[in-house]
Amino acid sequence: MSLTMGAGPFGPQSPGTFNFQRQGPAHVLYWEPVPQRIRGILAGQTVVDSNAAMRLHETGLLPVLYFPADDVRGDLLAASDHSSHCPFKGDASYRSLRIGDREATDAVWTYEQPLDSAPPIAGYLAFYPDALDAWFEEDQEVFTHFRDPYHRVDVLDSSRHVRVSVGDQVLAETIRPRMVFETGLPPRAYVPPEDVAADLLTASDTRTGCPYKGQASYWSAAAGGQEVVDAAWSYPQPLPDGTRLAGYLSFDDNKVNVVVGEPDGPGRRGEPGQPGGADEQP
Repeated sequence: MSLTMGAGPFGPQSPGTFNFQRQGPAHVLYWEPVPQRIRGILAGQTVVDSNAAMRLHETGLLPVLYFPADDVRGDLLAASDHSSHCPFKGDASYRSLRIGDREATDAVWTYEQPLDSAPPIAGYLAFYPDALDAWFEEDQEVFTHFRDPYHRVDVLDSSRHVRVSVGDQVLAETIRPRMVFETGLPPRAYVPPEDVAADLLTASDTRTGCPYKGQASYWSAAAGGQEVVDAAWSYPQPLPDGTRLAGYLSFDDNKVNVVVGEPDGPGRRGEPGQPGGADEQP
């Protein structure tokens, strides 16, 4: 997401400046090779296995992997009447995947005659990631969506004062948070479990996934005379990028009051952010 989304250098909210005047279009397409071997599995069968995938970055969208047609099991594809039009790439035709009694309808698309201004995407096929049961980069499973090589997650120890409350009731307070600085997202404070009022939280059934940090579990809060649904989340078994967040809790500052201050200084309101938004998970 870091190149063409959010605050990325070619994203709509880029805060930086170049040492040249950009002359290109507002809508950017960037086409690059993927060095990893990529495999996709459905119903126990390998649908795609490629060492020659390509990644398309596009303004406002998550990167999409495209695979040479020869690396996709053509015998599992069934033609579809569905089509779509992209003003930047052209007309896409779709295929469904069929394996036994399993069908993933319109799960695959291709641009047979892309626009002249588009990257050379003819002869490549792309998948909706959630249409398959599992994806692998080399032999490591990928969750939620494909990872972006330009996306970074830094988990740093901090001595900032963090206070979380609902009304006058404190949910969490610490001077030893772990701050998460993640590409394109606002900074997040994660609070050690010892500094959280656990008696005010109840486990929720909500789960979300992040391809960099793992699967998040949620808690609702009963505090300040209110019931706040999914007020907090944590990563019980994080992926390698989020290992140091295991057991720590972060709070949704759209639902509860989160004040992040400087060490030994006055608090300040954290920037509003939304976990699990359209472009990224918490």
